[in-house]
Amino acid sequence: MHAKPDLNKMRIKPFYFLLIILVLSSCNEYNKILKSTDRDLKYTYAKKYFEEGKYNRTITLLEELVTFMKGTAQAEESLYLLAQSHYNARDYYSATQVFTTYYNTYPKGEYAEAALFYSAYGMYLDSPEARLDQTKTYTAIAEFQKYIERYPQTERAEQAKSYLFELQEKLAYKELLAAQLYLNLGNYMGNNYEAAVITAREAMKSYPYSKYLEDYQMTILRARYEYAERSTMLTQPERYRMVVDEYFNYTNSFPEGKYKGEAQRYYRVAEEKIEVLPAG
Repeated sequence: MHAKPDLNKMRIKPFYFLLIILVLSSCNEYNKILKSTDRDLKYTYAKKYFEEGKYNRTITLLEELVTFMKGTAQAEESLYLLAQSHYNARDYYSATQVFTTYYNTYPKGEYAEAALFYSAYGMYLDSPEARLDQTKTYTAIAEFQKYIERYPQTERAEQAKSYLFELQEKLAYKELLAAQLYLNLGNYMGNNYEAAVITAREAMKSYPYSKYLEDYQMTILRARYEYAERSTMLTQPERYRMVVDEYFNYTNSFPEGKYKGEAQRYYRVAEEKIEVLPAG
């Protein structure tokens, strides 16, 4: 026997039927607006869609309208609304471009302060992890610096300083990773130990208040030690003396540092080797 169809399952529930009608109606409305030649009507709907959180629709309408809005009463608002739509849609790169365009076009405009802040904040949100390319991080830093210089007394100024410091720490960490990579490469295809030292020293100059200062100094000490260990007997005495010098640089700067035990081990080995090896 064939099973009878369940008519209850086959019926479309009124709620879903109404939802389908509303979606189709909304699509038809949007398509009509797109085809319309009435720019005022399009702008009205662009703002309506923005309020409804339909940012892609707003973007589509405004990208057509902003050129025609130049010189009108809606020029500033339309450009800022476009930037905010990109931002809310999480397209931070496009948002920053439009915020920057707004600020450069209307440096004393109604939304100038907010535009400059969000042009930086969008790049902050889009800034990748330290191991990746940091172009967006540098852009965010430059924009935050510009904001702080021009609006030092605003509520957002302290936020900008905090974000700026956070981004600088990311760059500082990237330099630490680079120095550690050179250290790990050792003598592979050249003296990477010296490259580790140079990278760490330059980072200390560039980021003198970074939380990674101790790590930089310890990387230098490790590089000096590893290089001395792998050197010929003729050159070892001089290179172990460099280990001793870096040991004192470390302990003077960080007398109770987290790498104190490791540093002391390098120092003891270096002192012993200097005593027993013939002078270079």
